[in-house]
Amino acid sequence: MKSAVETLSPTRVKLTVEVPFEELKPSLDKAYKTIAQQINIPGFRRGKVPASIIDRQVGREAVVAQALDEIVTNAYREALEENELTPLAQPEALEVAERSGDDPVEFTAEVDVKPEIELPDYEGLEAKVDDLAVTDEDVEEQVQNLRQRFGTLADVERAAADGDFVTIDLVATKDGEVVPGAEVSGMSYQVGRGGMLDGLDEALVGLSAGESKDFTSQLVGGDLVGEGVEVKVTVTAVQEQELPEVDDEFAQMASEFDTVEELTADVRERLTRGKRLEQAAAARDAVLEALLDKVSVPLPETMVTDELNARRQSVEQQLAMAGITMEKYLEDEEQTIEEFEADLERRVRDAVAAQFLLDEIAKREELGVDQNDLSQHIVRRAQQSGQDPQEFANHMFEHNHIPELVQEIVRGKALATLVETAKVTDESGEHVELKNLLPDGTIGEPQAEEAEAEAEADVETDADETAETSDEAGTEK
Repeated sequence: MKSAVETLSPTRVKLTVEVPFEELKPSLDKAYKTIAQQINIPGFRRGKVPASIIDRQVGREAVVAQALDEIVTNAYREALEENELTPLAQPEALEVAERSGDDPVEFTAEVDVKPEIELPDYEGLEAKVDDLAVTDEDVEEQVQNLRQRFGTLADVERAAADGDFVTIDLVATKDGEVVPGAEVSGMSYQVGRGGMLDGLDEALVGLSAGESKDFTSQLVGGDLVGEGVEVKVTVTAVQEQELPEVDDEFAQMASEFDTVEELTADVRERLTRGKRLEQAAAARDAVLEALLDKVSVPLPETMVTDELNARRQSVEQQLAMAGITMEKYLEDEEQTIEEFEADLERRVRDAVAAQFLLDEIAKREELGVDQNDLSQHIVRRAQQSGQDPQEFANHMFEHNHIPELVQEIVRGKALATLVETAKVTDESGEHVELKNLLPDGTIGEPQAEEAEAEAEADVETDADETAETSDEAGTEK
């Protein structure tokens, strides 16, 4: 077999492959056997029909055509390997040249391939992240949330105010007709919570039990989503939330701690761990961005377009599930549709370029995946999607998604390699510890090699200090 590669762009090539006719023989033999099993010829058992009879009954060209399907598939794969090309999609513009008799089989195909990338020096990349700060207000907010979990509701004979719980009846109409699915009764709602209907919170404030109010709004779900409707809300009860005092008794009731001081210290520590994980995520993004700034990666436009469409569809699905129109989302984000599309395309291009770079780093670092890596990743992905790990694993195997999971793991390891060698500091100039950061947000003990290096450094420091002391003593004498 002979093959030649014509580079159409940094991410697209045209393959020309020529296969001598004699190499077609194994595929021809296989085609004859397959056809022999499919036809009935008087005087011959199924599967035992001679090739010459098949040629007369079915036609030699039909047999050759079936053999060509296999030989082209195999030759295409071999040509990719021979020329060290990694395809990114199925081949396009596949053309098999006309042939006769024992002429060689020749075909051409165009395909998007992974670009060749010259990796820059990626050790010691510098990145900066926000300071890790847990304020007293953050702690107070968490304690307040805890108080609300243990709060009780009491009926009050007054108008509803922000923060009160009310029982309401609600109906939406359009052109005098009740909108299907837009009528509820006896629903509990906290005034000021938001997220239900625009204008509802404002309408409820000041209403007492038995009072009603009309207002206009837009539906956030159903067939009339986004359309204006008339809404009538009636309050049937008003309740005030009574919160427990923040004292040692509350600490014992709401936690395993005996005192408020212990409880608040634990809240602060948990917030710190969470902030540390957020800071680590920001550091990973910043380090990857620093790498992207050092190299230009050619991108296949077909791949970018497909990813753009997929992400756009994902955003639209999420908005639909939340009952929010794209117009409302853009209004809340203070973006035009042009700004949204430009930002989406920028993020997609960065993501695709990052994938190529991480793949190259994984190849250079010879990073691999073992069974334990795969099992842990499957469990983590299942938990994130709220699925049973075994059911998730079965689905991945049945639909041949395991290679995608392996790729995710390898890229994750490549990114971890980048981050562990990077120099990440916060806005105050302090070093951000990432190498020994554990999944729960705590800082673990240094690994053996690192601990040994630190010990050697301590020994050298002690030796230097001893030498300085000796010099000083000699000088005094």
